Amino acid sequence: MRHANPQGCRPEFVAILPYTLAGSLNMPQYNYSASQVSTRLFCGLWLTALLAACGGGGGGGETQPAANQPPIAQVTGPSSVAGGSEVTLEGSGSRDTDGSISRYQWRQTQGPTVAIVGEETATARFTAPTVGADTVLVFSLSVTDNQGASASASTRITVIGEAVGRWDLSGTVLASSNQAVDGDTNDTASLYTPNDMPGSAQALANPVTLGGYINQPGTGAEGRSQLRGDIDDYFRLELLAAQSVTLLVADFEDADADLYLYNEAGEVIDFSVETGEIETVTAPENGTYLVNVTAFLGATNYILAVGSPALDSAPRTDAELVPGEIIVEFAESEILAPGFFHADLAYQMGMQERAGGPGRARLLEILAGQAERQRLGTAARRKNDFQNNARRERWETLISVKQLRRQPDVRHVEPNYRLHTALEPNDSAYDLQWHYPLIGLPAAWDVTIGDPGVVVAVIDTGILSNHPDLAGQLVAGYDFVRDPAADGDGIDPDPEDPGNRANPGNSRFHGTHVAGTVAARGNNRIGVSGVAWGARVMPLRALDDGGGTSYDVAQAVRFAAGLANDSGTFPAAAAAIINLSLSGEGFSQMNQALYRELRERGTIVVASAGNEATRAPAYPAAYDGVISVAAVDAQREIASYSNRGTSIDISAPGGDGSTDFNGDGYPDGILSTGGSADAGGVEFAYTFLNGTSMAAPHVSGVIALMKSINPQLDGPQLESLLQSSSLTDDLGSAGRDDLYGHGLVNARKAVEAALASIGETFTPPATLRASSQSLNFGGAREQLDITLSNGGSGDLQVLGLDSDASWLSVSALEVDAAGLGRYRLQVDRSGLADGLYSATVSARSSANSLQVRALLSVGDAAVADVGVLYIIVYDPATDAAIAQSVARAEAGRYAFRFQDLPDGTYQVFAGTDADNDLFICDAGEACGAWLTTDEPGLIVLDRDRDALDFPIEHFIRLPSGPDVNANVASESRGVPRER
Repeated sequence: MRHANPQGCRPEFVAILPYTLAGSLNMPQYNYSASQVSTRLFCGLWLTALLAACGGGGGGGETQPAANQPPIAQVTGPSSVAGGSEVTLEGSGSRDTDGSISRYQWRQTQGPTVAIVGEETATARFTAPTVGADTVLVFSLSVTDNQGASASASTRITVIGEAVGRWDLSGTVLASSNQAVDGDTNDTASLYTPNDMPGSAQALANPVTLGGYINQPGTGAEGRSQLRGDIDDYFRLELLAAQSVTLLVADFEDADADLYLYNEAGEVIDFSVETGEIETVTAPENGTYLVNVTAFLGATNYILAVGSPALDSAPRTDAELVPGEIIVEFAESEILAPGFFHADLAYQMGMQERAGGPGRARLLEILAGQAERQRLGTAARRKNDFQNNARRERWETLISVKQLRRQPDVRHVEPNYRLHTALEPNDSAYDLQWHYPLIGLPAAWDVTIGDPGVVVAVIDTGILSNHPDLAGQLVAGYDFVRDPAADGDGIDPDPEDPGNRANPGNSRFHGTHVAGTVAARGNNRIGVSGVAWGARVMPLRALDDGGGTSYDVAQAVRFAAGLANDSGTFPAAAAAIINLSLSGEGFSQMNQALYRELRERGTIVVASAGNEATRAPAYPAAYDGVISVAAVDAQREIASYSNRGTSIDISAPGGDGSTDFNGDGYPDGILSTGGSADAGGVEFAYTFLNGTSMAAPHVSGVIALMKSINPQLDGPQLESLLQSSSLTDDLGSAGRDDLYGHGLVNARKAVEAALASIGETFTPPATLRASSQSLNFGGAREQLDITLSNGGSGDLQVLGLDSDASWLSVSALEVDAAGLGRYRLQVDRSGLADGLYSATVSARSSANSLQVRALLSVGDAAVADVGVLYIIVYDPATDAAIAQSVARAEAGRYAFRFQDLPDGTYQVFAGTDADNDLFICDAGEACGAWLTTDEPGLIVLDRDRDALDFPIEHFIRLPSGPDVNANVASESRGVPRER
């Protein structure tokens, strides 16, 4: 016991009071915490004992302990402030009459969110936002004394609005005919058309990309189906033989969705019942089918892609296995619970052990007809939907595996697969990289895939260095972002991309996408391939997720070129090529001098032309000595967002997410390495993005192939080859023009030019190639183009181009004497009944023949609709939405108009909220932004603005592999919306 002055019996006199003492004291009722009671009891006991020892106290009455008095919170601050001013919140006048204040906590409770500095101190500060109208901010201070009692006070501060104009902002969000929405999502604002039963199946076009939502009862966000559930979604559609339907499960970490394919008789003819991100079924023949998406566990958004080829990364339910046999590895202990053993678990689930033992895998055998409800769970209701016994046995085996995976004492479980020798497949998602055949890359790869000695510096947002498709593809880089707020540590040797630290769900990992297009690892069985996957990437971080400064970019450029820079270091070897997928700075004489110096030193600089759809020069692409790259779509037409003008040198694929010209069921974006993030970490993936940022790395990669052949190739030589059309296919007006520059980059021509520059030749045989292997007319498109070219050397003559369908005609548009060039395919729907049609266009040449498949749909099912859209005007300065509109589609168009908006600089986003979690643009939901989702444009609102049109597409993310993301808990969030 510590002795001290008893006067006041201050709280620092702490003792542990025996529990019997409380019952021996006649105490008044006070509202004390446990620690306060023990202190007060001790103080009373100590004082009583002291009085007794001294013979004092007079009449012998008991002394009652004094109650702790709560602290008094006092806040002062200005009543009004101007926008942009620093404001002080003063709480130092707060006090505690019988103790001391141990904790301060400031919070903002009203108004646009501001950053509070010193939120746990007596005095805090913040910078007032700039607002167009008087805006009230409310701040609360909570103080706690050293006995745990607390009090609070608040203050209201009015930010005086600037005298600003009021303006209207309007435009249209455009959905393509290949976009659709599930009829019964969880969003209460959406139209409700149930599709829970085969008889109410929702009609779909083909091809189509559909966004949907399913959930087991009691799971998911509050909304239409949260309580009763939405277990099944059924869709009716026509499929062609070998066409696949792919299900992408958005929330696969916490939920499990399965996919079934039924014929018209109601029989299951294919199924996919894995537990990961992808499920795929394939039609065995032409016909009408039912597709069933079902929730096995939890709640999830999903994407249904119809018309796509089956991804090699998707689990194969047709993989050969031993029906009725399962391999399981239990947890360490042989006892699952008191008196309950592994053998008991197997028996209760209708299985018995056939082999294996403690500490190693065991082989279980399913006992036919036993414990089916326990083994199959709710899926048991489907057993009678199988008429084919072998298919049913496979299904029972795989469902039993899923049920075992849910047991807490099961470590690993899998079917007993039959194994055979087989060749390794190529990159699993390469078939979705339509942009590579468009520029002749396969023929170029016959010459070179790139050399590790050729380094391309990607100056961007940094890199996800552990992405499995970038393993071994990187050399040491650097982080030149000076602002410590961007990643917490300023300039340093770590170029890792931290994503959007304030809102991880909005992370884009732009630099990782660009780097993957340059040199993602090829022929490694996963994901995608880069243009020059034998070359290497130097990742240099000069941008954060919201942009960067010209100074930081210049320092990264200097480092890449081996020039003096703020890091005080140099790379082991300077980069041969610098890729700048960025734009926006004004003209700088210093930077112009820098790029001219790089040109003289032999460093080749490639930059994106910009996404503002303007003819105004955009820098750095418009500097002398920099190759400016415009973007084309899958039809080799200039992309709607791409900048034009006299500075354009060359064009390359940049994508257009509002189209699906090849009918693979995915938007025509550029597929490359990427990721998604939340507070739990980063998940590696593959994403579709659009923009001139995606076009530039195609050109950088092709130049890397050329430098792999001729390391001495420099800027002036490259410019000469470009001007002589040795690197491109001419598009638009003859010769150079302001849309395509000198034309679309052609990788085969480029490597042949590189060989010629060192006196060598490559003479592959003449080969007829088409710009696309399939064309999708959908339900509304009347015409599409294909380009025939010679993919080799030597001469060939096109002998004929014929269609096997009366509704499809072919005519020459721009062809040469050999019959090579652009052809137009025209459809005629008159007289055709509703349904799906397929035709084949056969091209014959003196060298070889090829076929192009054409898809056509007729009927109402092709109407474009992604569901209810939430269109948001967003102020990046305050990180807040200032206006929201809810829109429904009319003929695939979502018109919006915002009135009376104040002066400012804004962005416009649009998206769906299928899971009703109050965030748009989540995985599995539709998303769009003006100008592009990759680089949302800034709208300076100083006058009425109209015609702000932009496309909407479903947000699609392909997984990088089941093992890479196994420990990542992901709950990505998009853009918040109002209720």
